[in-house]
Amino acid sequence: DIDDVGHKYHLELVLEDVLDKDSTVNCTAEVLYHLGNKNIAPDVQFTIEGELKNTDEADNIFYNRIKSLEKELVAENIPDSHGNVSPEMEPIHLLAWVASGYVIWQNSTENTKFQLAQIKHVKQVKRSDEYLEFDYMILLHEMVSQEIIPWQMTVLWHPQHGVQVTQDSRQPKHA
Repeated sequence: DIDDVGHKYHLELVLEDVLDKDSTVNCTAEVLYHLGNKNIAPDVQFTIEGELKNTDEADNIFYNRIKSLEKELVAENIPDSHGNVSPEMEPIHLLAWVASGYVIWQNSTENTKFQLAQIKHVKQVKRSDEYLEFDYMILLHEMVSQEIIPWQMTVLWHPQHGVQVTQDSRQPKHA
């Protein structure tokens, strides 16, 4: 406890590479949850010991495949009702997973535990520059309350510049 500031946690964890389950790195982190104001994202400082697998080749293959499409990509329900993600949709799923991590961080409190449950809908947005842009409607599972929360996020991505969430908003629940 830090008086009049918040609660700070010291963590030691092992990160597993999602593409190579045998590849792990050690990570230490400090997370500070601020008192009172729920609109402030937790402060996170971290150190990673080692490196995860380089994804440049897979990133470039995905980038070139999407850039070469004649029509913008549109997809729904990733993973499907059986938990399956088709190989061609795996990069779209991983991109949503990374981008949702930003949304989760920005909207976390000590009393929440969000997890990406599903991409309800994703649509590629046509752009005139080198970036890929996707408009996602995702479902976040809030593990503590068991609530499923629809969330819209707009994601920019380029293999050399990484992922950027340019807009996101919690959506009303639909019947």
